[in-house]
Amino acid sequence: MSPRSRRKCLCCKTLFIPDPRNRHHQRHCLKLECQQERKTVASRRWRARPENRDHWLGEWNATRVREWQKAHPGYWKKRKKKGAVLQNVCSAQSAGDKEDKPKVLQDIWTAQPPLPLGLISKITGSVLQHDMARVTGQLIASGRALVGPNH
Repeated sequence: MSPRSRRKCLCCKTLFIPDPRNRHHQRHCLKLECQQERKTVASRRWRARPENRDHWLGEWNATRVREWQKAHPGYWKKRKKKGAVLQNVCSAQSAGDKEDKPKVLQDIWTAQPPLPLGLISKITGSVLQHDMARVTGQLIASGRALVGPNH
């Protein structure tokens, strides 16, 4: 391959000249849309690998995040003023697909109205779904004890 040879972008199908340092593996042009597509495909491929499927799940990660939150107490107040999103909304899975329970929890939370979620996060003092789910379960159990299980 000559140093100035052109290549067709996998995303937009236009010809581009790859960076000389990366020409042996560069497959996307420098347009923002193509770079976003490249990143999306790479992330999806990484998450699909069996050893990476539960990378952000589990008690270890929740403990790590809680420790970080304690070390940076004013961080969320600063972030909320900027309008930053705490989590991306994930597409919902079908109710019959229960192969991975943490992902089902994610789907349950993203399907809820924002007001109750905001109230629960204020009650728990945490934005972690694991903590919010635990307290929500306790609240539901208390409510059932008051009105009866079949209400």
